[in-house]
Amino acid sequence: MVPLPKHRPQQISLGPLETEILQIIWQLGTATVKDIHDQILNDPDRELAYASVTTVLNRLSKKGWLICDKQERSFVWQPLVSEAEAQALQAYEQLNQFLAVGKPEVVAAFADSLDHASIAQLEAIGQKLQAIREARETCT
Repeated sequence: MVPLPKHRPQQISLGPLETEILQIIWQLGTATVKDIHDQILNDPDRELAYASVTTVLNRLSKKGWLICDKQERSFVWQPLVSEAEAQALQAYEQLNQFLAVGKPEVVAAFADSLDHASIAQLEAIGQKLQAIREARETCT
């Protein structure tokens, strides 16, 4: 289980191109604008201006997803959270939005409609939570 990262981007939801570029950076570890642009243009049916990649990288940086490091004559971009941490953050955000409905009837109706596989997953999650809480209590 991946814990929530200490660093959290200011904006969790991303557009399709932002998501694609972030996926490329996660795949490469670090990347320059040229690395990302070349990767996107590997698809012969795609067209994307070099400047558009730069714009999206700057936007991802402002949103708190990336950091830029100037190395010699180029800028190298690297993620501030891993892909697994980002998935945990997105799931956390979605769960909070669902629970923000605030009506126990809605949550109960949703839980009642789950199939057996989903119920088994929820029970497994409950067991993991219990183990985490017990481990935390023994540490204090």
